[in-house]
Amino acid sequence: MSIPLDSSGPQMKDYASSQMCTWCDACGDYGIWTAIKKALVELKIHPWQALLCFDVGCHGNMADKLNGYRFHGLHGRVIPFAAGAKIANRTLPVIAVGGDGASFSEGVGHLVHAIRSNYPIVFILHNNANYGLTTGQASALTPKGQKMNVSPNGIPERMLPSMDFVFSLQPTFVARGFSGDIPQLTGILKEAIAHRGFAFVDVLQSCPTYNHFATHDYLLEHCYDVGKEGHDAKNFEKARQLAVDTSQRIATGVLYRDEDVPDFCEELVPRKGKTTELIEEVQSADITRFYPEFI
Repeated sequence: MSIPLDSSGPQMKDYASSQMCTWCDACGDYGIWTAIKKALVELKIHPWQALLCFDVGCHGNMADKLNGYRFHGLHGRVIPFAAGAKIANRTLPVIAVGGDGASFSEGVGHLVHAIRSNYPIVFILHNNANYGLTTGQASALTPKGQKMNVSPNGIPERMLPSMDFVFSLQPTFVARGFSGDIPQLTGILKEAIAHRGFAFVDVLQSCPTYNHFATHDYLLEHCYDVGKEGHDAKNFEKARQLAVDTSQRIATGVLYRDEDVPDFCEELVPRKGKTTELIEEVQSADITRFYPEFI
């Protein structure tokens, strides 16, 4: 992808916001928030050179906790907005962020077609296995039988197998990170931003207030970096196996990557040979001749 660079490079302070963070102490959002800023800074992308799109949820409160072009959308609907922005201006790095509740419930259709269409955007899944903003209701990624605030008898539904589901859609980039490992997550996001098509990044994070089964300590103990074990990210079947099997250990890192698949914009026949972006082709039109019909 084309990333507009500035040789002078931004600093972390350039992404600073005057708004105070209001997440709970030890929330995984802090780690993801930091990794996003570090990845953009290390890629020398200034706040005015990227678009950050946020869904509704605890993570969505990040929209005013950093500087830059930001959009705070509707619950479960962040992906289509981000895709539209990218199609309008392909030179613009676009990062969409959503929670497990919105992304695998009312927004799951958007996720399906984003992977299918291979939109050239990054999607970061804040995965804390519950609806944190609305006080700990179960999400589609909460384990069956798990007791939650409004489910004292345990969740009756089966947990949606998210990673197996994503791999069933023939993705071109799948990674998993942990909010407690900021250096690794920063590296993952840098690779995701540079990816040719749709980059799905599942970030496991603690929710200290409502998720008491996948805690920070649990994730710290069970997560491991596949890159340190020589994993070949081109091996689709092995990547899928590593992503799905979390019974003993949880694989993190870039699990799968295919740079040979054209992204959505590259497949658009009317755009073949165009040297301009859609935003540059917008023109004013004189509509005064239509006024009499409405007077």
